[in-house]
Amino acid sequence: MRYCILLMISWLSCVAGTFAQQPAAPRPSSGQVRGAVADSLTGKPLREASVSLLAAKDSSYLSFTITDGDGNFTLRNVAPGRYFLLLTFLGYKSKLQPISLTAASPSLEMGTLRLRAVSQTLGEVVVQQERAPVSMQGDTLAFNARAFKTQPNAAVESLLKKLPGVEVDRDGTIRAQGQQVNRVLVDGKPFFGDDPKMATRNLPANIIDQVQLYNQQSDQAQFSGIDDGSQQKTINLVTKRDKRKGYFGTEQLGLGTDGRYRAQLGLNRFNNGRQISALGQANNVNQLGFSDDGAPAAGDLSSGPSALGGGLSGGFGGVGGPMGGGATMVMQGGRGGGGGSAGGINNQPSSITESMAGGLNYRDAWGKRAEVATSYFASRTTVRTEQLSRRENVAGITRPNGEAGPALITDLDAAARNRTLSQRFNFRLDYKLDSLTSLRFTPSLWWQNTEQRRRNNQQTSLGERLLNTSQNHYDATADNLWGGGNLLLMRKFAKPGRTFSANLNAVLNNQEGEAFNRANNTFFGPDGTPRSNVLDQRIGQDYPARSQALNLSYTEPLSLQSKLELHYNLANSRSSAMRLLDDYNEATSRYDLRNPLLSNQFESGFLTNRAGLTWQTRRLRYGYSLGVDAQQAELTVDNQSLDTELARRYRTLLPNAMFNYNGTRNRSLRLNYRTRLQAPTATQLQPVPDNTNPLFVRLGNPALAPEYYHTLSATYNQFNASNNRSIFGLLSGNQVQDRIVSSTAFDANGVQTTRPVNANGFYSLNGFMSMGQRLSWHKLNLNLSTNGNYTRSISYVNEQANEARNWSLGQGISLNSAFNDALEFGLSGNVTYQRASYSLLAQQNTSYWTQTLSADVHYQLPNRWVVTSDLWFTNYAGRSAGFNQAVALWNVGVARQFFANKQGELKLQAYDLLKQNRSLVRNVTDTYLEDVRSRVLTRYFMLSFSYNLRQFGK
Repeated sequence: MRYCILLMISWLSCVAGTFAQQPAAPRPSSGQVRGAVADSLTGKPLREASVSLLAAKDSSYLSFTITDGDGNFTLRNVAPGRYFLLLTFLGYKSKLQPISLTAASPSLEMGTLRLRAVSQTLGEVVVQQERAPVSMQGDTLAFNARAFKTQPNAAVESLLKKLPGVEVDRDGTIRAQGQQVNRVLVDGKPFFGDDPKMATRNLPANIIDQVQLYNQQSDQAQFSGIDDGSQQKTINLVTKRDKRKGYFGTEQLGLGTDGRYRAQLGLNRFNNGRQISALGQANNVNQLGFSDDGAPAAGDLSSGPSALGGGLSGGFGGVGGPMGGGATMVMQGGRGGGGGSAGGINNQPSSITESMAGGLNYRDAWGKRAEVATSYFASRTTVRTEQLSRRENVAGITRPNGEAGPALITDLDAAARNRTLSQRFNFRLDYKLDSLTSLRFTPSLWWQNTEQRRRNNQQTSLGERLLNTSQNHYDATADNLWGGGNLLLMRKFAKPGRTFSANLNAVLNNQEGEAFNRANNTFFGPDGTPRSNVLDQRIGQDYPARSQALNLSYTEPLSLQSKLELHYNLANSRSSAMRLLDDYNEATSRYDLRNPLLSNQFESGFLTNRAGLTWQTRRLRYGYSLGVDAQQAELTVDNQSLDTELARRYRTLLPNAMFNYNGTRNRSLRLNYRTRLQAPTATQLQPVPDNTNPLFVRLGNPALAPEYYHTLSATYNQFNASNNRSIFGLLSGNQVQDRIVSSTAFDANGVQTTRPVNANGFYSLNGFMSMGQRLSWHKLNLNLSTNGNYTRSISYVNEQANEARNWSLGQGISLNSAFNDALEFGLSGNVTYQRASYSLLAQQNTSYWTQTLSADVHYQLPNRWVVTSDLWFTNYAGRSAGFNQAVALWNVGVARQFFANKQGELKLQAYDLLKQNRSLVRNVTDTYLEDVRSRVLTRYFMLSFSYNLRQFGK
């Protein structure tokens, strides 16, 4: 803890020293600027005109407001000084008015300021005018990038951090108005598919003209005008016109101690509508620079194989296995190193990753009717994981008198290496058949090969009594091929509002692989007598699956405000699960003894026919829709090994409703109610035991029924242009009938067998609220966030119902500032309290705290020298013995910039200067509480050189 205090003093001293070197900064005061905006010819007040306050020395954005219904405006809390007042209104020439305030005269009355209308008569007239820093364009919130200054050669990620209401975690995860951003577009088109990090971490901030933030509907909903309830928070990066023709990119090479290295290559060629990008990278410091892309997770031994729900993606692709099971509450800490690449309280790496990746992105118009966007990306990652964990089950072995015994304790020492090769291809074609008909085709292809090596040593005890020990070696290879396509036909008719669309979606997926499972298990009787059991098995698995869905939509306008949609959906999905296990034959030295109890071939299908209608009404300030679907579903199960078949039909009504309110001052409220039916997977239905870890056996259940989900959510969004404040609130609830839960049994030797069953009684409630505030004093961005979660779930332990109640409450705050051209700094903190209680074993109830604090500073010294520093501190309380620790990660860098426009940089960096970095994770589920400690990157030094290519207009 003393190191953390010293670090904080050092960081604050650095910032304080920097402030001391600057001229005395103006302090907030009660000064204000008042006036009115009107038409220069008629004198008519201009309502909702934009009024921006800019600093006189560099025209940087300070504050913003809009005029009221009478054209009046007021800018409050303006400190004494010299400024520019920027007035803008659509269709009028902008006006830039210099002003000044003094301590003696802190308030200024501007009177009526008149704007002249811009007219266009003959020929083409191009009018260049200043834009407001923040504006509303319908449902889109637009930020003028020129108003948010960044350091030379900074990436788009640095620009996003300065926007009010936008937060960027250290791992690159973006949250806007409290919601995670999963799609980033460039000029309205995909950039390397839907991978946000490819754009935010590889494109320079100085080519961006505007950042647009909005909720994007599905393609079919955008066309039909009927909101289907599916929205995705999206950022669109609009490039500057003068940067749409030229070359740019970043090249970097770095070498460090302990064999650490990092290389980056980037080249972009933009020629107006045509965009070509080539990106490459290689490093062993956990810096991927791209998103996971939905590939099977690697590197976390606490996650376990999802054999019940993922086939090879869990049994082979994941490094889990022994400790499997999905967590209902997860709290992580620590940092994975990589010089600040990872961050955020719930996304810390727990391993060391070496990666190589490269890709191409292309976009262009083919003639007047067609436009294409395509990309190819390939990567190779090697993940090394070393973990220690302790798991406490919420219920142990029942005593002979029926009373619950003490909890089972499982200690695990695990090491794994995963090597993954993957390739992905995306394509999008927009084609206009005629003026009323268009076609959109978006195929994609993904391939992955995984090699896994895992070694486990574990033991299970009951109180003071040792029940078993196990040494397990698991080696596997797997191939996964995924291909999908979406074809959307859109047709408008002569009558406005009448449309027809047909959407066809198809997915083919095949996962297959081979694994060798070798284990030496020892079981101890009540008197301590050992009994050994040796496993040596070869496992072959094949999980092919396919699905097709056709969705038809016809809309008919009933009036100017109302329309009716008739829709029909046909969906068919089929999946197979083949698991063949052969024991080793000592006589032949081959794996030729088929184990019929652990082998099985299985198929399942889920066919749905759904038809319904939606009535939607839209007014000036509000809109609502009511709909209901009738669905008939058929679930078929075919156990080919036992030659048994089962078919069940389900007839269900699926209602939905939505209400939108758009109030004054950019306020909106959205209520949404949805229902859906979720079928079990083939691996959940397959009845064969999975003994990948013989002490944790998994078993399917062919009698599972589909889950029926009810989801109700409310979102509130407000952006107040007069004080640059954004508020976002979310409250959602889920209730699930026939939820698929785990039923776990423990035998006298401590062996755990888990199978899925249906149960009622599950519901959850989630709440989130965030407030973003732009403070004109020293250009500060303040973000506050509060989140809460409550979950009630039912599971079964030794055939007894176990009711689990989990809840958490967290508070976060972040503050960042581009203080001036030389200094940028940020500070953030988070406190989270979590509690879990169980009906079967009250003594296993637990509660714990996690506190995090981070600080970073970027300071430009004279003669092109730069100093950077970031500190990340985490403290844990309420965990198992040995897992309550404080972690302080401190990274420092010194750089010298070269060439014109500071395009070159030589940098010396020190990562984890105090050598305290570690990863601590707590997993809480219905049946166990687990703490996991992982080996991560520790102290190393790196010298790197980077060059930023910028050549535009050619």
